[in-house]
Amino acid sequence: MTTTTYPTRAAAGALAALLLLAGCSSKAKDDDSGEQSAGGVKTAEGISGKTISLGALTDMTGVYATLGKSVTQAQQLYVKQLNAAGGVCGYKVALTVRDHGYDPQKAVSGYTELEPKVLGFAQFIGSPFVAAVKQRVDGQDKGLVLPQAWSAALLGSPYIRVIGSTYDIETINAVDFLMKDKGIRKGDKIGHVYFEGDYGESALAGSKHMAKEAGLTVVEQKIKPTDNDMTAQVAALKQAGVKAIVLSAGPRQAASLVGVSAASGFDVPVIGNNSAFAPQLLATQAGPALMKNYYVASPSLPIGADTPQAKKLVADYRAAYPKDALDNGIVAGWTAASAFGEALKKACANKDLTRAGVDKALLTIDSFDLGFGPVQNFTDPKAPSSRESVILQPDKSVTGGMKVVREAEASEAAQSYTP
Repeated sequence: MTTTTYPTRAAAGALAALLLLAGCSSKAKDDDSGEQSAGGVKTAEGISGKTISLGALTDMTGVYATLGKSVTQAQQLYVKQLNAAGGVCGYKVALTVRDHGYDPQKAVSGYTELEPKVLGFAQFIGSPFVAAVKQRVDGQDKGLVLPQAWSAALLGSPYIRVIGSTYDIETINAVDFLMKDKGIRKGDKIGHVYFEGDYGESALAGSKHMAKEAGLTVVEQKIKPTDNDMTAQVAALKQAGVKAIVLSAGPRQAASLVGVSAASGFDVPVIGNNSAFAPQLLATQAGPALMKNYYVASPSLPIGADTPQAKKLVADYRAAYPKDALDNGIVAGWTAASAFGEALKKACANKDLTRAGVDKALLTIDSFDLGFGPVQNFTDPKAPSSRESVILQPDKSVTGGMKVVREAEASEAAQSYTP
C-alpha cells in the first residue's frame, strides 16, 4: 500500500495546546517545550485530568473479526486490572476503541481521529494500515504504536514496535518446520497463498529466502482479503505439484484452503502465519481437515499453554467474558497491553509520561517475559523483538483449540536472516 503524506495540523495543535493550558490546575507548571509537569511528572498529549488515554484500532467486523474481539477484550481486561492495582503514577488508564472492519479508509480515518487524543496505541490491527500511517507516526506524531501486525516494513521505527518475529522470519521458521517435520526436501515445490499488501509480501519474502537457502521452488498465489473461496488456488497448486502450502491470509481463507484441499484429495500439509486461524473454525465442516493437515507459526505459546501465567489469564478472561471463546488473540492483546503498561511504569519512574518519555522507556526493556514462550527485546528498533516461533496445530480437545507441536525456536536460517 502506498504511504500517504498528510498535511500538518500545526494550527489545530496550537489551539489544542492553548485550550489544554487553560484547563490546567494552578499547580501545573509548563516547561519551555510546552509540556506540563504535575507532581514532578511531565505530561502532554493523551493525559487529561487523572486519565491516560490509549487508542485501539481493531477489526471486529472484517476478515479478523473474531481475533479483533479477543485482542480488544484482553486489553480491556488488562486495563481494568491495572487500574484496580492503582494505575500508573496515580493516573487511571482508559482504552478508546475504534472498529475499522479491515477497511483501509476507516483505519486511516480512525487513526486521524484518535491520534491527537491519546498517548499512543496499544492495538492497531493490519500491517497495510499501520504502514499507511508510518510516515506520520515517525514524522510529526511520535506516539508509541504496538500493532497486531508483523510486517518487516514496520521495522526501523522507534515508535512502531512489532512484538515478536516479523512475518518473513515467522515464515522462514514455518518452512523450516515443513522440512524437518513434514518431509519437504531440496527440489520440492511449495505453494504460497498470500494477501496482497504488506502482510503477504513480507511473508513471501521469507518463503523465497528459505527456498533459495534450501533449494525449493515457491509457487505463488496472490489473493485479496475479500477472496474467501480458495477453490481456484487449490486447483492451481495441485496442478503445479506442490508438496506443501504456506498461507499468509486470514481464518476464512484457511478454512476454505484446507477444506477444499481435503475434499479434492489434495493431501498436503498447510502452515499459516499467526493470524491465519481462529478456533471457531473447528466447529465448521473444515474442522477435521484442519486438525489433520493444518499448522500455525506463532510468536507465542497458545492461550491454553501449561504455564501459571497462561492459566491465570484463562481464568481471568473466562470470568470477565464467560460467553466468549478462547483464542490466541487474547495472548496477542494481553502481551501488547502489558508491554505498553510496562513502558508506562518505567516512564513514570523516570518522571516523564510524555510520548517521548514512553518511547524512550520501551527502548530500555530487553527481557520482557509474560510466560508465553519467547522473551522480547525492544532495545533495537531495527530488529524484531524475537526471532523465535512456536509451531501449533489445531486440536478441539485442548483449551483455546491449539496445541504445541514444536516449542519456541529460531531456525538457523531465521537467525542469520536480515529483514
